[in-house]
Amino acid sequence: MIKRSSAYLLAFVFALNFVSCSKSSNPSPVVTPPVTPPPATPPVIPATGISYWLTTGDRSNLLSKQTTALPFGTVANSFPVLLVDSVLTFQTVDGFGYTLTEGSTFLINQLSSTDRTTLLTELFGSGENSIGISYLRLGIGATDLSTRVYTYNDLPAGQTDPTLANFSLAPDQATVIPVLKQILQINPAIKLLATPWTAPSWMKDNNSSIGGSLLPAYNQAYANYFVKYIQAMQAEGIRIDAITPQNEPLHPGNNPSLYMTAAQQTAFIKNNLGPAFVAAGLTTKIIIYDHNADRPDYPLEVLADAGARQYIDGSAFHLYAGNISALSTVHNAYPDKNVYFTEQYTASNGNFSGDLQWHLKNVIIGSMRNHSKVALEWNLANDASMNPHTPGGCTTCLGAVTINGNSITRNVAYYNIAQASKFVPASSKRIASNNSGSLQSVAFLRPDDKKVLIVLNESSATQNFNIQFNGKMLTTSLPGASTATYIW
Repeated sequence: MIKRSSAYLLAFVFALNFVSCSKSSNPSPVVTPPVTPPPATPPVIPATGISYWLTTGDRSNLLSKQTTALPFGTVANSFPVLLVDSVLTFQTVDGFGYTLTEGSTFLINQLSSTDRTTLLTELFGSGENSIGISYLRLGIGATDLSTRVYTYNDLPAGQTDPTLANFSLAPDQATVIPVLKQILQINPAIKLLATPWTAPSWMKDNNSSIGGSLLPAYNQAYANYFVKYIQAMQAEGIRIDAITPQNEPLHPGNNPSLYMTAAQQTAFIKNNLGPAFVAAGLTTKIIIYDHNADRPDYPLEVLADAGARQYIDGSAFHLYAGNISALSTVHNAYPDKNVYFTEQYTASNGNFSGDLQWHLKNVIIGSMRNHSKVALEWNLANDASMNPHTPGGCTTCLGAVTINGNSITRNVAYYNIAQASKFVPASSKRIASNNSGSLQSVAFLRPDDKKVLIVLNESSATQNFNIQFNGKMLTTSLPGASTATYIW
């Protein structure tokens, strides 16, 4: 049996392993938090051992609870060891989930009342047959997976409305708001991040829903637009926990979209958005960037401005380019600011096994090992033809579920998130664990003091390994191209 090392030695070991989940051969240096004193009473290991749930790349197991618990007490062997240490703690988790697009709510609303309630309870409930989604991203207005392009202040060509007298949530009253209210009845504690894909066209220099930049003359009007949105949603009983100023600000070709440089975002937050939130008494967080991990220079430039930084909670990332270790790069530069992983899609022409492995390694394990407070996949729902989407919007984005009439199919993104969301509630803390060879891992301490270990086996062959905690070990195995969540 491997003997437990001192806390200081463990700190060194986990610092070395901290970003080993990334593909980078030269990841950014990691600052290991101070070692927390051990609890007065050693953590309890249940006599019944570890329970675990398995999803395999061949789909023979899909979030399947295994019938036999794994007992601690293995004799020494030569298998790799995944060492879990609840003394070393990192970030507090806000949750796991998806983007609830207007298109998703359109499809969900077409279900019968009974089927809709059953689906939403499965997604957002806390029961045995639920997956416990605890965080959602929303569009402020249309996303590219909406039934149409819209904002909350659309006007005929040539008209403007600097006072926002015509602001209205009417476009969301039919589907988005009713579905959100039902979700909140199921999970009142769910956190909501809201993001615009575009400002109203009359505020932009090209007067179009696609591309263009915000006219400086309308910076304050646009800041007030955010305030009105948050206040109007609150009046509906829907609390917006955080916003980002722009989805993918360096991608102006989407429909809708808006181009916003780091300098423009800095000025907008410093001079308009931040002061507007303060004046309105809003506690809604401002999270910057919300784009790919290949450009950590963007959030670093915004955070370097002290005037803007005072209003900023943290930075958000996608991973259509770059390396997940960029989250640690930004976190290490500004450790008092949070990082968030807010979007990654799975494609309709993708491969279940490949998408399961890549997303578990990067979106779930990778983002969490690089300090993220959330891990979100892209769209919650689509139909069998990858609709709805706007003209020019994504035609291959596969939802977590496919809704075809009253038939519901659970896709790979459902299991990517469920492997974490079902077992790691909000307010859990990430704790130390290591990677070993083809085994990638991340561990958590839940508010109820239970420990959770998520493991991915990237190899094609079954891997035998040990789990060690509090001086005790057990031996188990994980099929190739598969993931399991262990709880004790």
